Amino acid sequence: MAKMGKKYKASVELFDKRKMYDSEEAVALVCQTAKAKFDETVEIHIRLGVDSRHADQQVRGAVVLPNGTGKTVRTLVFARGDKAAAALAAGADYVGAEEYVQKITSENWFDFDVVIASPDMMGVIGRLGKVLGPKGLMPNPKAGTVTPDVAKAVTEAKAGKIEYRLDKTNIIHCPIGKASFGAEKLMENFNTLVGAVIKAKPAAAKGQYIKSCVIATTMGPGVKVNYAKLG
Repeated sequence: MAKMGKKYKASVELFDKRKMYDSEEAVALVCQTAKAKFDETVEIHIRLGVDSRHADQQVRGAVVLPNGTGKTVRTLVFARGDKAAAALAAGADYVGAEEYVQKITSENWFDFDVVIASPDMMGVIGRLGKVLGPKGLMPNPKAGTVTPDVAKAVTEAKAGKIEYRLDKTNIIHCPIGKASFGAEKLMENFNTLVGAVIKAKPAAAKGQYIKSCVIATTMGPGVKVNYAKLG
């Protein structure tokens, strides 16, 4: 078993690991556990009472966090003509077509965080599915990254739009900001994300929808949230 460092031990002593805290208190505690020398990311982990193996129980979408993520987002846009020009005007970092497909496949180039595409470009980037898919970067209509309005998608990505989706164990892992944001801004982001996940509840989901919820910083321990009060 890995040994706990002094800072981690000090963070653990700030709260009762067995207790579930109301969301406001949990967020405040997480801010106190951030003891690394860098500005730690605060992440939320939500386990849902669904089965991701079934198509009618998938939970996936995207939401713009009101206070952003604290991360500089690099965008790659596949578009041509007016849409390409609009994407550049909106602040896209890279805009193009076949040349970027070639760059990714031949150079293993991944200097971007979000990939956006106009619908007519999906045929061009289709063969990137095997390399972008496993990294969670393949454009998808549900996430708003396949859209005729690529400029709006770029603006939202830069503003702090995040995608949430289930992993194979039916858990959603998402950043909700940096520890330096403070409890108030993190709480606003928390409520926005949790609200979106609750709204995305599949009709086929039965019983308790949110099974557990934990908040943690990059290097800190997880603080349990009283999930029964979330919905």
